[in-house]
Amino acid sequence: MQNNMLAMILAGGRGSRLHDLTNKVAKPAVSYGGKYRIIDFPLSNCANSGIDVVGVLTQYESVLLNSYVAAGGRWGLDSKDSGVFVLPPREKADANLDVYRGTADAITQNIDFIDAYDPEYLLILSGDHIYKMDYSEMLAYHNAKNADATIAVIGVPMKEASRFGIMNTDEDGKIVEFEEKPAQPKSNLASMGIYIFTWKVLRKILLADMKKADSSHDFGKDIIPAFLEEGRTLMAYEFKGYWKDVGTIDSLWEANMDLLDRKNPLNLNDPRWRIYTEDVSTLPQYIGPEASVSNAYITQGCKVGGEVKNSVLFTNAAVAPGAKVIDSVLMPGAVVEEGAVVTRALVADGVRIGKGAVVGSADSENILLVAKRVKGVE
Repeated sequence: MQNNMLAMILAGGRGSRLHDLTNKVAKPAVSYGGKYRIIDFPLSNCANSGIDVVGVLTQYESVLLNSYVAAGGRWGLDSKDSGVFVLPPREKADANLDVYRGTADAITQNIDFIDAYDPEYLLILSGDHIYKMDYSEMLAYHNAKNADATIAVIGVPMKEASRFGIMNTDEDGKIVEFEEKPAQPKSNLASMGIYIFTWKVLRKILLADMKKADSSHDFGKDIIPAFLEEGRTLMAYEFKGYWKDVGTIDSLWEANMDLLDRKNPLNLNDPRWRIYTEDVSTLPQYIGPEASVSNAYITQGCKVGGEVKNSVLFTNAAVAPGAKVIDSVLMPGAVVEEGAVVTRALVADGVRIGKGAVVGSADSENILLVAKRVKGVE
C-alpha cells in the first residue's frame, strides 16, 4: 500500500439542506460543475495522492452512489492492488434502521476491513466537499510533527467562524482546544473534515468510545476531545487552496458560479491534478445561429438557441430559441422551452421549464431550487 495509508470517505450524510436534490440521490452523488459528481473530488484526490485503497461509507439513498463508486476504474483504482470499496452499515442503530450512529461509528463498524490492510495511517474524508488537495503532503507534515492526529483546517472569515468546528492552536500549529460551532470563536481555523490518524492510536480510542453509552460516536464531539484529554499530539494542517462545503442550495449554486471566474483557483482543466469522472457519450455542444452566450460554462451535449448569461449548463441541458437563462445553473438534462425566463435559480436534473414560464427573480435573496416541471403556456 503506497504511503502505507488507507482512505475512508464518509459519504452517508442525508443532505437534507439540499432538499429535493437528495430525495432519491445521496448527497455525494449530486451533480456539480457540468459533468462531475461531488464525490469525484475526494476520490480523484486519493488517486492523485498515491492512495490506492479507498473505502466509501454509504447509507441514505445510496443505490446510485454505490454503483457509481464501484466502478473504481474511473479513478484508476481498479488493479489487483487497488480498489474503491462500498461499505454500508452492518449494524442497526435501532430496531428499524441500518445506519451509522455517528462518523466515528462508521469507522468502528469497519475496523476489520481496515485491519485487513494493516495500514500505518488512516485518512478520513468527508464525501461532500469540493477541493483539490495532495494528501501525501499532509501525511509528510503529520510525520514531521510526530503527530497522533492531523486535522486539515482552512481560514474562514471571523464573522462566519461560529458555523464551523474551530481549532485553537499554539504557535507551532499544535491543537490545544477544539470548539464545535462556538458562539464566541477564538480562532478562524475551521476543520475541513479531513483527518490523518496514526491507526493504532485511533483504533484504541475508537474501541473505548464504542463502550461508552453516552457517546455520540462522532469525531468532532467525542474522538477529537478524547485525543486531547489523553494528551495526544494533534496538529493543524493549514490548507490554502479552494474549498467549498456544498451543503445548501445557495452554496452549491455558488460553487458552480465560481467556475465562471477565470481567476478561480479550482482549475478543472489542470493536467497535473485531474478530476476524474464518468465518461458520458454524447454529442458536442451546439450553439444556434440566433443564440446569445456571455460568461457561461457550457458542457458537452448542450443545445443553446436562446440567451445564456452568467450561467452554468450541465451535460445535455437545453435552452430553446427565445428563452433566457440568467445567473442560473441547469443540471443534466434540464430543458428551458421557448420564451421561458430563468433567473437566479438552480434547475434540477431533467426538469423542464415550460413555454413562456418565468422562474426566479433577480432580486431574490436566496437561490430558487426548481425540482419539478414548471408548466408554461399551453
